Amino acid sequence: MISVLISSESRYKINREKIRKLVQNLLGQAGLDEAEVSILIAGTRKIRELNRVFRKIDEETDVLSFSLEEARDQEGILRLGDIIICYPKAREEAGEEEKMVDEKIDELVEHGLRHLLGKHHE
Repeated sequence: MISVLISSESRYKINREKIRKLVQNLLGQAGLDEAEVSILIAGTRKIRELNRVFRKIDEETDVLSFSLEEARDQEGILRLGDIIICYPKAREEAGEEEKMVDEKIDELVEHGLRHLLGKHHE
């Protein structure tokens, strides 16, 4: 079973089911049928703080990924890690690219997931 844990600050309206299905499809395509991913939809302050602490870059970014070092738990479930998406940044980029915000969020989820799977900027 693929588990997608999604949390969001309440003011950010997201389509949780669409995100969940996207992750499940992408992981299925990668040959994974038992995995867990956590996704947080955050604001600019939160993502800037995480970017500053973990990457030493004091600015907001659109997406961050944090993979787990001990990916498999005792039950054998592959816990890939966390994806954090900055909703205001995604909304801004969607406007610049003339896309719907949901479409941009999907792109960022896919980008973050590729990082968790070890694929970097192909």
